[in-house]
Amino acid sequence: MIRSESDLGPLPADRYGFTPQDYQRSQRATALLVRQCMADHGHQDFPLDPRYPGDPVVATLVATDYGALDLDTARRWGYGWDPAKAPFPQPKGRRMTSAEYADLPTCGAEAERRLMRGIDLKRDWLYAATRAVEVDKAVKRDPRLRAAWDVWSRCVAGRGFTRYPDPAAAYADPAWHRGSDGNTRHTELERATAVADVICKRRHHTVELWHTVRAEKQAADVARHHDHYAAGLRAMGTYRANIAQVLRKLG
Repeated sequence: MIRSESDLGPLPADRYGFTPQDYQRSQRATALLVRQCMADHGHQDFPLDPRYPGDPVVATLVATDYGALDLDTARRWGYGWDPAKAPFPQPKGRRMTSAEYADLPTCGAEAERRLMRGIDLKRDWLYAATRAVEVDKAVKRDPRLRAAWDVWSRCVAGRGFTRYPDPAAAYADPAWHRGSDGNTRHTELERATAVADVICKRRHHTVELWHTVRAEKQAADVARHHDHYAAGLRAMGTYRANIAQVLRKLG
């Protein structure tokens, strides 16, 4: 039974992109470099995890690539999440001053240049991500997936809910009134729709077929553009080495 994306296993393009560990390590390395740069600009106690002078409003959508998957979450939170468990934690450091904020872009750019040292950004950086849009278009055109979505759609409608063209449309329905943090209102209708969504996916193995099509399209694209993907992988290796060097020196 599929409860999360991890239950489906890796996809061919996964090894060419960021991992959660890459993200965490890059955030740490960037924060250390920024703090060092800010000290050079006279800000000696700049925190590693500062808050901005004003709290920005950022709309965030958080979902798997396949929409809702977990039935318990759907029953309780619909297409949103527990507000006590925000997907992106708030900064823990103090609020930066206006003077610090003025120097932050310069230090952020300097940190990025350091971590990107030795990487051809135009040619190699995150090549798999640049191909993902085209591959996703091919996935959505696949007749097997379109047929699976149609079966899923009729199943959801048969349970008394909107006939959405695909699971992404159900997840993004404006009726859920997402707030500035990306969370929904968890209304009874939303929760019931999400439950029907997940039940229909499970009944008709929608996600398994979807994952299979994605794997096939990605594998074909990797084979077709092998040299570019390989160069992108080498660039990721350089990036990881740069991060490791910063963490050894400053971490």
